[in-house]
Amino acid sequence: MKTKKELIRTETIDEIIENYPIAKDFFMNINLTDLPKNKTLEEALMTVSDVYFEEFGMERHWILYQFALFLDTFDQSSETVSGIDSITICGGHDKSGNPENIDLVISKGEIISIVGPTGSGKSRLLGDIECVAQNDTPTGRTILINGEIVSDDERFETEGKLVAQLSQNMNFVMDLSVKEFLEMHARSRFTKDPSVITTCFECANDLAGEKFSFHTKLTQLSGGQSRALMIADTAFMSTSPIVLIDEIENAGIDRKRAIKLLARNEKITLISTHDPLLALSADKRIVIKNGGIHKVITTTDIEKESLYSVEKLDQTLLTLRNQLRNGQLIYPIG
Repeated sequence: MKTKKELIRTETIDEIIENYPIAKDFFMNINLTDLPKNKTLEEALMTVSDVYFEEFGMERHWILYQFALFLDTFDQSSETVSGIDSITICGGHDKSGNPENIDLVISKGEIISIVGPTGSGKSRLLGDIECVAQNDTPTGRTILINGEIVSDDERFETEGKLVAQLSQNMNFVMDLSVKEFLEMHARSRFTKDPSVITTCFECANDLAGEKFSFHTKLTQLSGGQSRALMIADTAFMSTSPIVLIDEIENAGIDRKRAIKLLARNEKITLISTHDPLLALSADKRIVIKNGGIHKVITTTDIEKESLYSVEKLDQTLLTLRNQLRNGQLIYPIG
């Protein structure tokens, strides 16, 4: 396999962009979008006037070096998050200082729900996992990756790559259209199949209660639409092996389908929820009390059988919601 320096010296810019779409952003950031794409970067830079380099205080060899470093960084990101088969939550203590006395191993493909009263500490547990806590958070928990302690260097390298988190509030501030946003994410994740952008868009519209278009601005999306878009993006484009979800039931979307969508790619999925349907659909549920892990319950066969009744009740409520949204009258349910 060619090193990045060899790649840059032997392949045309077009060939590099085909394999590394994010390269477009590199050239855009240094205002070199008009380079001849049929030349190598070294050859193309020879066509740039000296005035440009003087104006921006750069040299040709610096751009070659930085571009190689840029591509290496993204390759290392993919390698860093691959090969994660499990995480282990090593217990800390609750708000009163009582020990949790637990070492919970969660394997890829498992769905874990986190339940407990409001303010009990569900979001804190998600936060400990997100930062790969090493006995340095208020709970004193330690998170192991593949059964091993994670060094500070590894935590820094994986920051923002290990975990995809969907919080309760997903409001955007970027002035981009939905299409521009998905295209940007596809480039940053080296997605070679352009159809994934349409797949994400269609999936998000299926999950959301109210439809939106490719040209809708992110800032115009409702909370439910934003959450639906990020769930679709996480399911189809994100390489993060761990997905953390905080109260998906408040998003106004098809939450059961959303969870199935996220679980299908062998990710480790944890959901903080008050929803019986989501809690019982999980493989296990962590019960939080007073800021600590009170117990871990494996979903029983009897509970799984009861899901049918829960789903019927949920479907009835969904029908009522849709009737209200559509301005229909509600009659006694018999």
